[in-house]
Amino acid sequence: MAEIEKNLAAVRKRIFAAAQRVGRNSAEISLVAVSKKKPLADIMAAHAAGQKIFGENYLQDAREKIQQCPKKLCWHFIGHVQTNKARQVAEFFDMVETVDRLKLARALDKYAGQFQRRLDVLVQVNIGREPQKSGVLPEDAPDLLTGITSLPNLRLRGIMAMPPFSSNPEDSRPYFRRTGKLAVELNAGGLFGTLERVELSMGMSGDYEIAIEEGATMVRVGTALFGARL
Repeated sequence: MAEIEKNLAAVRKRIFAAAQRVGRNSAEISLVAVSKKKPLADIMAAHAAGQKIFGENYLQDAREKIQQCPKKLCWHFIGHVQTNKARQVAEFFDMVETVDRLKLARALDKYAGQFQRRLDVLVQVNIGREPQKSGVLPEDAPDLLTGITSLPNLRLRGIMAMPPFSSNPEDSRPYFRRTGKLAVELNAGGLFGTLERVELSMGMSGDYEIAIEEGATMVRVGTALFGARL
């Protein structure tokens, strides 16, 4: 478990350095530790080293871990959400980063209301226009944001994006830059309401430093913290 503590320190150091390179404050960047398919012991080791936000893709696996972890941890759902699983997602998670359609948003809103809570959400944008990926196309994002802001139990916090896969981190840069520009345009159009800070969730283990240089406020890091998944 000392390995996880060491990895976490290394990632934080690289986050700090990436922020410094572009004159940003690293305190403005949240690290989401992607713990999917990882055992409870790994999560607890990361938590002992100061990590508080964890990201999960698989509902059943996540639900079991969440129920065994300290209540003070913050959980982000970062996988595709089937509408029929919206009830459990709204019950167990603090943020859903992958809202890509109004039908899902309405379902999450309905169940969040039943649990008497407000659920933070990000709109997932298919910035690379990849047919195999979830996410709303950039030109359709305004309508989705408008629909979400009318739902009383959801709190729209920003957007999330994943660039096309590449072994070269620099290949992700134009997509991150495009995502940041889109967020600025959407905010200028008043589509985030009175939100003071628009969250940009982008960047994973292979390219999170590039994402930070291009304005990411959340990075989703798994392999660099916990090692490769089986």
